[in-house]
Amino acid sequence: MSDARTPIPSAGAILLCGGKSSRMGRPKALLPWRGRAMVAHVATVLSEVVDEVIVVTSEALDVGGVGLEALPGVEIVRDEQPELGPLLGVHAGLTALQSERAYVTSTDSPYLSAAFVRAVLEHDAAEYGGAAAVEHDGFVQPLAAVVPKSRHELAARLIEEDRRRPLFLLKEGDGFASLASAGLPDPESLHNFNTPDDYLAAVREASPDATMTVELFGVARSKAGVATLERPVGTVGEILQSIAAETGLALLRESQGGETVLRVAENYLVSLNGAQFMREAFAPIGPDERLLILDAAVGG
Repeated sequence: MSDARTPIPSAGAILLCGGKSSRMGRPKALLPWRGRAMVAHVATVLSEVVDEVIVVTSEALDVGGVGLEALPGVEIVRDEQPELGPLLGVHAGLTALQSERAYVTSTDSPYLSAAFVRAVLEHDAAEYGGAAAVEHDGFVQPLAAVVPKSRHELAARLIEEDRRRPLFLLKEGDGFASLASAGLPDPESLHNFNTPDDYLAAVREASPDATMTVELFGVARSKAGVATLERPVGTVGEILQSIAAETGLALLRESQGGETVLRVAENYLVSLNGAQFMREAFAPIGPDERLLILDAAVGG
């Protein structure tokens, strides 16, 4: 076994940032976590173990400016068809990979540890051409796996055959070594955030006093009589309800139809960090983020 501080030779990592994150209401890759964007956090952990990290993202998700450029050995490549599933992202990563094999994971790995990644990569899987995957609660985890570079041609064939489950990439060819999660260090590395409640509960546990900032412009500022407000982290809806209660601004409306769903009122625009407009009220806002409230009629 190599020294815990030494990068594993001939090994890299593929970090997938695809997926619509529909249940989260915003890209998981850009959620603040432990002082940085989630994608930068996971890439940092991987960089403790390997010298080459391939971050696979799409044109629709800009991961620039979140600190990846400061990490040595990180390369960003594009998945041209992210809507077709993670196997296309794995194929893009394997094609760009210079190392002989890669630990494959997703950006939705907030608790991933370097010790966990190292243990999976160092498992003797020579019988399977180097391929290995963690098994947890009776299920193989194809996004906690080691995939040889040589399987990029197999990935291309599976995509062509419309067999896009990442598990096929492990099962075919030479197969793979199955590693029980209970025998690995830090098995909580497999835990993730699936919903806004999951994410916010973890943030509040780690930092009970975490806050975000609301900035008001134009008519919203005039009516509220204040330019800036600080609030605890929460969903867009929770934050806007709190501001409405304090200022009298009607920032939310109930959608029409069967189930009652809160959305941002049509006469206001709510921007996350000045980069993304938010309409759904269930999306979470994390530590040190900003919500900008603007008058929709004049764009602020």
